[in-house]
Amino acid sequence: MEFRAEMRYLRVSPQKARLVLELIKGRRVEEARNALAFTKKRVAAPVAKLLQSALDNANFLAGEKGIDVEIDNLYVKSAIANDGPRMKRIRPAPQGRAYRYQRRIAHITLVLAERGKSGESSTSAASGASAAAPAKAKRRAPAVKAAGSKKKAAAN
Repeated sequence: MEFRAEMRYLRVSPQKARLVLELIKGRRVEEARNALAFTKKRVAAPVAKLLQSALDNANFLAGEKGIDVEIDNLYVKSAIANDGPRMKRIRPAPQGRAYRYQRRIAHITLVLAERGKSGESSTSAASGASAAAPAKAKRRAPAVKAAGSKKKAAAN
C-alpha cells in the first residue's frame, strides 16, 4: 500500500529541493525525519512537514479502510520535485535598461510505502541494477590511442 502527500507552489527552485529529497529517498521514515531535522537547507523544514503529512495520511487511511499498517516498516518510496509556474520579474539595469529573471516554483510529491517482511520491494530493484552494471563494463570500446600508435609504426 502506498501513501502520498503533495506540496504545491512552494517558493523554492526544484533543483534546490531535489538536493534535500535525495537525502531521504529509500530511507525509513524515522531516518528521513532525523536527516531533515539536521539538514541546514531552507527547504528541509517544508519537506519535513510534507513527510509528516504523508505519515498522517497513512494513519488515517489505515483507520478508514481497516488496513493493518506498521509505521515502523514505512519508507520513502519516491520523492519528486517538479517545476511549477515561473514568475517573471524585472531588475533595473544601468542606463535605463532592465534585466529579466525568473523566480522558480516547485511542486513536491512524496510517496511512502510499506516494506515487506522479507524486504522484497527494495532488494529486487537493487539486484537488477547490479546485474546490469557488469554487462556494460564488458562492452567497452578499444582505446583510441592504441589505434593511432599502430598507424605511426606502420608508416615508419
